[in-house]
Amino acid sequence: MNSRISQIRRTVMTLALPVTVSSLLQRTEGILDIFLVGGLGASSIAAVGIGQLLVFCMMTLVAGLSVGATVVIAQLWGARRLADSGEAAVHVLGLALLASLVLMAFGLALSRPATELLGAAPDVIELAGPYLTIIFLVIPFTVLIQVLTGILHGTGDTRTPMYAMIGVNIFHVLLAYPLIYGRWGFPDMGINGAAVAVGAAESVGVLFLLIRCSRLLVKPAGIRKDLVRSVWDVGLPVFGERVIQQTGILVYTKLVLLYGTVAYAAHQVGLSIEAFSFLPGYGFAVAAATMVGQSIGAGKYTRAKLENWEANRLASFVMAGMGFLFFFFPYALLRAFTDDQAVIELGTLFLKIVALLQIPLALTMVLSGSLRGAGDTRYIMGATTVGMWGVRLPLACIAALWLHLNLIYVWGAMVADWTIRMGLLVLRYRSERWRAIQVIR
Repeated sequence: MNSRISQIRRTVMTLALPVTVSSLLQRTEGILDIFLVGGLGASSIAAVGIGQLLVFCMMTLVAGLSVGATVVIAQLWGARRLADSGEAAVHVLGLALLASLVLMAFGLALSRPATELLGAAPDVIELAGPYLTIIFLVIPFTVLIQVLTGILHGTGDTRTPMYAMIGVNIFHVLLAYPLIYGRWGFPDMGINGAAVAVGAAESVGVLFLLIRCSRLLVKPAGIRKDLVRSVWDVGLPVFGERVIQQTGILVYTKLVLLYGTVAYAAHQVGLSIEAFSFLPGYGFAVAAATMVGQSIGAGKYTRAKLENWEANRLASFVMAGMGFLFFFFPYALLRAFTDDQAVIELGTLFLKIVALLQIPLALTMVLSGSLRGAGDTRYIMGATTVGMWGVRLPLACIAALWLHLNLIYVWGAMVADWTIRMGLLVLRYRSERWRAIQVIR
């Protein structure tokens, strides 16, 4: 038994570490664009920031498709139905291409109205127009990278997407700087150069991933409705979950803004620091989804439970370590982001609160990954709805709008949200109702 658990532990780490690095690199691509255009002024920074926000919102749809691909392919892979998994991958790529064209059309048509709706200044709107046009023209590459990554995760290959993101980041930096500032014989394109660099770098990433995926792809004789339905059944609740979560965060942020600029700044800086603990959590969640999906596909439910346990244990250990840093060294972490003592003072309180949340967050993320691997995405959407809209927002509204309590009570609503979600997911997993879900037919 000990050797079996050791093997599972190694597999979890082997899968999780590249996902963590890939997630960090995906964040780095956006951060580098903001950094590189910083020399052009605040309006350029704002225009690029708005563009990244709009793309992030648009990509919510693709998250469902990517997760659907991972779960369906993982279960087919575990069942040794390799031809079916190859056909599923082809169908997912077709759906991804169609989705990317829809996103491109919506982005090109709605980017200016959306920028105006966000309240951007006239000079920012003018700068953002050409930039967003380029960004949405190349969004198919962004979509395909995410979906191809989901396909490879389903087969248990998390290293290839990591290598792709390393290449994308290197190529992006080498191309963005000269295009933004007109160096080394390149044209001076300003922030539009950053958009061109994103498209060029991600197109290379897509080509690399397609080459690595080519051995997996199997051309279907026709449209396999059973495979499309399986991806749809898993992916649609994921899309719903992301929409519910993101709209809830927008409302919650509005409530934090009621406490003033310093409170909002402390909240945002604190979230930026906390995001570093989400990266390993997400890595373990993907590892759990892949391993549990493959084990369920193979009918090995006992192994699936061991994999979930080990992923939870490792994630809790790593994220508890992050919580230790948040609780005992908040000043040093906040000082890296801001010199404002008022922000640091309030941000210290925020980090101490989220430090206590790290183990519930770890369990929530990994249990969500395990249940996704089983195809139980509808329940996760329900738990997210209860936590965000049934617990966090009502409690935060009572604290901020009715009782006019200190900001700590609004942040406390976040603690209640994640604790309730964790409890709901633990109950669902222990009930083993996920074993009756049939993803593949």
